[in-house]
Amino acid sequence: MLMEEQNSSGEEEGSREKGVLYRWQGYSCRVTPERLLLARPVLHAALGTSHGLLLTDGHVYSFGEQPWKRVESLPAGPVIESVLSGQRVISVSAGSYHCSALTEDGLIHMWGENSHGQCGVSGMDQVSSPTPVSVVDGETHPPQLVRVLNVACGAQHTLALSRKHEVWAWGSGCQLGLVTSVFPVWKPQKVEHLVGRYVDQIACGGFHSLALVQILAPPEDSQQARDRCGQCKQSLFTMTDKDDHVIISDEHYCPLGVELNDSKEGRRSGQSSPAQTPQSKNSSPHFEVSPLSSKNICEGSSVGSQKNTRSQEAQPDPSLTETGHASHRQTKSTPYPDEQALQDYLKRISDQTFAEQAEAPSLGGSHPPSHQSSLTCPFRSDQSDELTLRPSSPALSGTDSITASSRQRCASNTTTDRKHSTSDDSSQHSSVDGGICISDLVISNGCLFESCEDGVGPTGMDFCPGDPLQGKKSTSLTDITLEDTEAHNRRGSLPGFSPAGFSWPSTLLSHVSPSGSHRINHLRAAVGAVTTTSTSESRNLLPSLYTEVWSWGRGQEGQLGHGDYLPRLQPLCIKSLSKKEVVKITAGANHSLALTAQCQVYSWGSDKFGQLGRMNAPSTVPNLTMISEGIRVWDVAAGQTHTLLLADGDCYQPILYYSGEQVLESTDNDNPLSRTYTQTPTLLPFCMNIGYVSKVFGGGLNCLALADQNAMGFIATIHELASAERKFYCTLSKVKSGILSPLLARTSLALSLGPSSMLLFQEMAGSFSKLCHLMGQHSVSLTNFLQRGKVIKTLVLIKNTDIFMDTYKEYCDPVGNFLVMGGFQSLLKPSQECFGKKLELIQTLLESKEKNTLPYDLLVNLFYMPLQHLHGYNRLLLKLAHCFEVSTEEYEWIQNGCSKYEDLARLVSKQRRDAEATFSFWKNFKGKNSDSLRKPSRRLVCESNNKALALQNAGRFSASWFILFNDVLAHAQGTIPSKKLFSSHYVYPLATLWVEPISDKNVGQHGLKLTTPEDSFVVLATSPLEKGKWLRAINQAIEGVLAVGLNGRIRVSRSSQKGEPPVSRTSTYTFSKEGRLKDATYEGRWLSGKLHGKGTLKWPDGTVYCGTFKNGLEDGFGDFMMPNTTFNKFERYQGHWKEGKIHGFGKFWYASGEVYEGSFRDNMRHGHGMLRSGKLASPSSSSVFVGQWVQGKRTGYGVCDDFSRGEKYIGMWLDDQRHGDGVVITQFGLYYEGNFCNNKMMGNGTLLCDDDTVFEGEFSEDWTLCGKGVLFMPNGDSLDGVFDGHWGAGLRVAGTFTKPFEALRRERKIPVAGQHAVPAEEKWKAVFDECWSRLGCETPGEGVHEKAWENIAIALTARRRQPRDRPKEPSRSQTKMLESLEVIPHHVGPVTADSYNNIRRYLMKACDTPLHPLGWLLETLVTVYRMTYVGVGSNRRLLQQAVEEIQSYLTHIFQIVRFLFPGLPEDGGFILDSSSSSDEGTDPLNSSTHLETPQQGWIVSSSSLLLPVLLPRLYPPLFTLYTLEKEREEEVYWSCVLRLNKQPDLALLAFLAVQEKFWPVSVSVLGKKKQVKLSVIPKKIISNDTAGEIYNFIGLI
Repeated sequence: MLMEEQNSSGEEEGSREKGVLYRWQGYSCRVTPERLLLARPVLHAALGTSHGLLLTDGHVYSFGEQPWKRVESLPAGPVIESVLSGQRVISVSAGSYHCSALTEDGLIHMWGENSHGQCGVSGMDQVSSPTPVSVVDGETHPPQLVRVLNVACGAQHTLALSRKHEVWAWGSGCQLGLVTSVFPVWKPQKVEHLVGRYVDQIACGGFHSLALVQILAPPEDSQQARDRCGQCKQSLFTMTDKDDHVIISDEHYCPLGVELNDSKEGRRSGQSSPAQTPQSKNSSPHFEVSPLSSKNICEGSSVGSQKNTRSQEAQPDPSLTETGHASHRQTKSTPYPDEQALQDYLKRISDQTFAEQAEAPSLGGSHPPSHQSSLTCPFRSDQSDELTLRPSSPALSGTDSITASSRQRCASNTTTDRKHSTSDDSSQHSSVDGGICISDLVISNGCLFESCEDGVGPTGMDFCPGDPLQGKKSTSLTDITLEDTEAHNRRGSLPGFSPAGFSWPSTLLSHVSPSGSHRINHLRAAVGAVTTTSTSESRNLLPSLYTEVWSWGRGQEGQLGHGDYLPRLQPLCIKSLSKKEVVKITAGANHSLALTAQCQVYSWGSDKFGQLGRMNAPSTVPNLTMISEGIRVWDVAAGQTHTLLLADGDCYQPILYYSGEQVLESTDNDNPLSRTYTQTPTLLPFCMNIGYVSKVFGGGLNCLALADQNAMGFIATIHELASAERKFYCTLSKVKSGILSPLLARTSLALSLGPSSMLLFQEMAGSFSKLCHLMGQHSVSLTNFLQRGKVIKTLVLIKNTDIFMDTYKEYCDPVGNFLVMGGFQSLLKPSQECFGKKLELIQTLLESKEKNTLPYDLLVNLFYMPLQHLHGYNRLLLKLAHCFEVSTEEYEWIQNGCSKYEDLARLVSKQRRDAEATFSFWKNFKGKNSDSLRKPSRRLVCESNNKALALQNAGRFSASWFILFNDVLAHAQGTIPSKKLFSSHYVYPLATLWVEPISDKNVGQHGLKLTTPEDSFVVLATSPLEKGKWLRAINQAIEGVLAVGLNGRIRVSRSSQKGEPPVSRTSTYTFSKEGRLKDATYEGRWLSGKLHGKGTLKWPDGTVYCGTFKNGLEDGFGDFMMPNTTFNKFERYQGHWKEGKIHGFGKFWYASGEVYEGSFRDNMRHGHGMLRSGKLASPSSSSVFVGQWVQGKRTGYGVCDDFSRGEKYIGMWLDDQRHGDGVVITQFGLYYEGNFCNNKMMGNGTLLCDDDTVFEGEFSEDWTLCGKGVLFMPNGDSLDGVFDGHWGAGLRVAGTFTKPFEALRRERKIPVAGQHAVPAEEKWKAVFDECWSRLGCETPGEGVHEKAWENIAIALTARRRQPRDRPKEPSRSQTKMLESLEVIPHHVGPVTADSYNNIRRYLMKACDTPLHPLGWLLETLVTVYRMTYVGVGSNRRLLQQAVEEIQSYLTHIFQIVRFLFPGLPEDGGFILDSSSSSDEGTDPLNSSTHLETPQQGWIVSSSSLLLPVLLPRLYPPLFTLYTLEKEREEEVYWSCVLRLNKQPDLALLAFLAVQEKFWPVSVSVLGKKKQVKLSVIPKKIISNDTAGEIYNFIGLI
């Protein structure tokens, strides 16, 4: 020891108060532990057979016998390993004769004995100093360096756990778990049989290995892709079809796990330490072990290699090391001396299996089902504490072969705990005890499902050690990350086998890794994807309790735990530990230990020296170590022949137990063993003198204890907290297994409780199980906290209080509900039948000292007992806070957590009192229909039984009883108050109840006005005190309801500080009184009893309104759907409402197929709108009308396009009929215009044909020419007379035909289109009126322009936030433009040139934005314009009307612009440019209006201001009309082009008198270039006719 370090500074002395290490041997009362003094606290330690390692902050020390150091004398104390200085080592581990150190970067350094390759350094028998060993994954491309979490060392092998939670091994022997027969293995190789599993911890014994694997899927969910063993080819399970279920047995063990003989002689690399099996007292007489041949795989023989072997003298014999004497050796024998014997044994097994399968059908239902798809109940987390629930729903997925009875049977065998939890903060950086390595407990549990109680193993079947697909067979499938996808695809670790008659559980698909999901896609149709919820906070912060233990290697002492003495070449799951919540594993030379979350220790293996700590129990399977009642073990360590336990005793200071062989206190080191040992664990008396032990280590004959002194009371408080939590979890586990399980197993329980109480009891049991599971996780987390840095910031209880508070609240509610409904009273009888009339077991669990407690009170106290634990949190956290200065952050954090738990404890106590008071009230309530009022979650607040509250103006003989619950106010009425018989009652939900005090002067008494959505009444109190009491109680109850909200989440009320609930609130209510809202349900905002704000209103017939309300009526934007019984379809309206009626702009989809989009008023179409009607309503309908509506009828100007008749009407309407001036255009090119009456053109009119034939005269209905008229021919002739008949079907004419001379023909006036057309100023008045209305003006031009700007800003802001107006999110530039338009421009005084430019730019932005009134106006005008002049309306006769209509648009829009900008001059006004035309030529839009005058400026006109914005949108239809009008000129143009194109180029140039210097030098003639001779070309080569055509052509151009 470094004795000189005792003289260190005071700071170093203070540091020795923590991390103090003590060493001793044996268990004698005279044993005094030796303190190892180092300069810094010890963080980690490890022990080998005769050496050890210590880790401090930054340094690694070694002590003991280290022959690889090659030193002459043994050092007196720990010696620093200088090679590791600066390497940031975080853990150390020790094998029998080799060492390991792990750095923070995940790199490994090893040194020591290396004759079997255990150090991973090839070519060396011994490694004298720490040497880096690289773990490389060669399966990736390129190969990647594997980062390691922890290392475990055995006698001849080493294991490493990677950060991906995969196991790597190197060394010699079957304990490696590798598929190889060549030893040593120098380079680390992956243990393929554990690939795909989430390994948490690893441990190494002398010649066996252990792994703690986290379960991520229910055991029954993971099935084999194969049904036979890969080695012995026997069936892995047997299935027997019964009448209503399937029996599945999986009791297969592969006999090839035995050590195989090899006839070939060779040198044994492990001769110095052969594997020997002494005759155990528990061994079976059928397994007599015989010596093995050389080349034995499980003894680590090297095939094909004679190097790196040691002599028997050079290496200690393990048998000597364990027994201390050579006489303890015994020979081994085997019943399989050769390979033929093995084959015979396999045949016997095969025959026996087939015989069992043949006998199974005759056994009926004698075998319990071991693996069936089952319903799950969400409160179990432990197999041993299995709770049987009746199925809540038949949610089985899969086949029809499983009947209802089998489903119920499965439901009773399987339950589900939905609390998923993992922890990265719970890593266990603990030491290696005698070759034991405990990995970082980095857990990410993904599932809490459990198999049937009689199921064996996590997968429901055994695994053959030689099966290359064994890695697929456990339920501990890990969540595959993206980087592991390729590897897992190759390994194929996802099961895909479903035996006949077996139904895949629906929860399987939610736990399948991404890499394997494609393998079960074919099951989705039958299974269905059911996602399971989990608590992500608990998953990431707390360790998992769902684990399984795997073992492999030599098994001659039963140390593998599989019930035999056979070795296992590959990892195999220990079935009996799969449901024991194992949280730590460790191993000695020939025995193994497993510590559970319930503070129990399972041990198995060699027990020759009492190291298992139990008597007369099989040593080949895990069994509980015998420890006194009340002793809770929370850390274990294993040495060569001993076991060390760290436990909680009567006080909070930990105590130590020793089980194993005694070590003599002698100086003779050759034989230190006394050959005596303990039968059961023995208490070490010195443990109370060394401080607060946080961790123990074992190895060889030595024991180590890492202790801390109680500085400032911090250590003692932490230990007290951890001890209390472990005790609490053990108590909860006993309640779960000893109380809940027997009760739920009773078939008569449902009859005793009744259906409703049974469901409540199941819910309470489920919440109890979740709370129990959380406490188990937290107790393990606190243990990890003690064994590490003890940083208060990482304490989960303080860091994540929400996890605990939510779980406690989730449990408190079901308990209170069960109490309120009288569940405990009904549960009393079944409990007494199970546990006796006095319920002694419950009294023992409660540790109750009162002897006369009633059984009913015991039951209530038992289930409220977990909630009392909150007071312990508060007390211990307050005690912990006193260990820190008040000014520190730690003190503040602890105080915050303490206050939260204190508040929760108060809340829980109040909820219990409320539940008890409510239960007492219901016992005394005699009113009728009380069952309708009595609900589990309903609590009594106060009631007016003593006439403290009465109804105003009540009858003389009437009686009222007001009962205030936490969710409703009940008003019971009757006429016999003395007997408390009330004939009727009314229920008012508190969420929609408003209460306000009434002045005493107005009422004359102490009154309260109560307002509900359908009623309003006044109640009178007897005194001001009673009035204040009821007012306060009602307001607090309302606040409590509103705080929960619609989604069940707690929210803070804004008015809570004022003591009164908000007037405006969100709630749900169903109307019951007669009226339009009868039976309708409303969910949304309220204001003083009226619907106000956003909400949804639903009627039973399917009518739905979703939108805004005001004063109880629909007002604002809303979406309305109503069924139409005639068409059996829904009608829908989406738009604006006012005072409960459709009012404003909207869109209506009718059941008949019509679609109307436009303005409404009082539920009728009124204003401008478009109606599409017909069978093909949208997008191509039979007819479309766009125009003005009045009181639901077409009145005013409008355009109707009748697709079925091929006609378009443009004109005036009245009461849905064409009435007034109008134009009709047909698809045949006919143009009618005239005066319409009653939907028919009557009187004088005009008909224009496409060939310029014109008729002007009288018309009757259906376009019949009837009466006087004149028919003008295209050539100028005319026919004047009386006409009768239809155009195109033959006319009868009586009149005069005139053929005028040429002079008269020119003077004669032929009628033109537009004489009977509607003037442009009269068109689309409704559109402009709607725009003025949006600006806040009742009539055009009359209003306040400031108000108009406010309306514009409101419209932009409000509608921009409505997602219906945005099919997709606007871009950043669009958002900026909208924000700029919301700003109201201010122009004071006359408009200048600069402001005029700003106005133009603003108008361009506004017209590009449909949300702006001007943008809506422009968009609507473009729509109606195209509606008028596109399609059938593309008639050349309409060109003049189209031009005039555009001019009308400009006039109306300019009027609106001048209203918005009053300083703008009238049309034709002049604006002086004061900047002397500084911007001249910079804006192309300005160039057309800029005048070069002595006074430069701008002429303001509607054309220059608006036409650049309007014309591009209207240009296509306008250009089409122009083209049709100029069709003849177009024909002449192209005729000239074609004719002139026939003339040679030079002829055209000569005729046009183009100077010869501009002529081309050469021309192409038939593809050849020829020189032009100018003198040869004649001056006149074109005829006069051709020349005239050229001039005409130029004129056309």
